[in-house]
Amino acid sequence: MTDEIKPKAAEAEGADKGSAEGTEIAVEVPSKFKKLVEEVEAMTVIELSELVKVLEKKFGVSAAAIAVAGPAAGAAPAEEGKSTADVELTEVGASKIAVIKAVKEALGLGLKEAKDLVDGAPSMLKTGLKKEDAAELAKKLEPAGAKVTLK
Repeated sequence: MTDEIKPKAAEAEGADKGSAEGTEIAVEVPSKFKKLVEEVEAMTVIELSELVKVLEKKFGVSAAAIAVAGPAAGAAPAEEGKSTADVELTEVGASKIAVIKAVKEALGLGLKEAKDLVDGAPSMLKTGLKKEDAAELAKKLEPAGAKVTLK
């Protein structure tokens, strides 16, 4: 059994479930997730932000890190394997703060995401880069004290 959920914007405009066809987006929610979806709908933006942070800590993931690695995953055909490289941060070195700053700047991440990557070393920074771009990224990180491996 599934329920349909309509965006709050449609409710605010006074749209009924059957009126204004084509203007409302219906999403089918399986019954096993109905209660969870209703609870998320009732949350404020601040509460949702706190929930995301708790889930990131609980499961050891970061939404930004996934976004960085996401498009490259599965996007590189086998023949591109020879012309691409993955950049892995293998060691942080003595100057952890400098490495965090370098990772933050080179990858365009937020401070927390960059710190999480550095704290989790060895960690994959970028996958599927052209070899030239991977070497350039390594050159940006090595002066800060990081040890980078191209795979």
